[in-house]
Amino acid sequence: MDYWLAEIITIGNEVLSGKTVNTNASHIGRRLTSLGFTVRRITVIMDDADEIASAFREAIDRRPKVIISSGGLGPTWDDKTAEGLAKALGVDLELNKTAFNMILEKYTKRNIPLTEERKKMAYMPYGAIPVENNEGIAPGIYIYHNNIDILAVPGVPREMENVLENFINKMLRNKPNLKYLEDFIYVENVMESALAPYVKELVKKYDIYIKTHPKSYELSRPILEIQIAGSGREEEEIKAKIEKVKNELVDVIKKLNGIIRNSL
Repeated sequence: MDYWLAEIITIGNEVLSGKTVNTNASHIGRRLTSLGFTVRRITVIMDDADEIASAFREAIDRRPKVIISSGGLGPTWDDKTAEGLAKALGVDLELNKTAFNMILEKYTKRNIPLTEERKKMAYMPYGAIPVENNEGIAPGIYIYHNNIDILAVPGVPREMENVLENFINKMLRNKPNLKYLEDFIYVENVMESALAPYVKELVKKYDIYIKTHPKSYELSRPILEIQIAGSGREEEEIKAKIEKVKNELVDVIKKLNGIIRNSL
């Protein structure tokens, strides 16, 4: 498999405390995977500029193609993402004129005054490009640094999704041009541990991703969802490889007296 690596950073005390479920990382991960990226790591950190800077530095040192963070772009005192990213890059935090005009226009249309707190959302690391947020106020922050696409999106899910799509469609430089395909087998009456050695051999044989997802307790009546996924430049080659793996897995499942189901 070809690997184009990506990392995700989620910023927010509410995620760490368990108050908010990290659905943003799930969405970003799925979207990046659909483009052919392999998400290597998801990091969750608190609303602290030094923690944010450290997370970005460490991610940059690992040299992925893309780093996307979510959260911490709002007007409140604890929204620290722009500050942390500037620290990580060793540049100043400055008022971005383009971002300022984006924000000013939205508040002016609603006859709402532009306070210092609202103006705060226009401060970005030097050299950053604001990404349009059609669902809210705070623009995303985009920087191309050391051949890495770095994007910070708002934490509100609908805003995150909108800014992410604007980035992918208009700004993303490191496009893998890989096709990602996956298929599933649903199995009853086969233990995950019994299937494991066969899966291990197939992964080696075909250089493909195979993951078993248990859906019940192994020692009762085991139910498995088997995910088979591959990426590459030729869609037909990936399809053929996945089909070969499926056929071999089905043979193994029958050998183990498993039952193939159409769905769970």
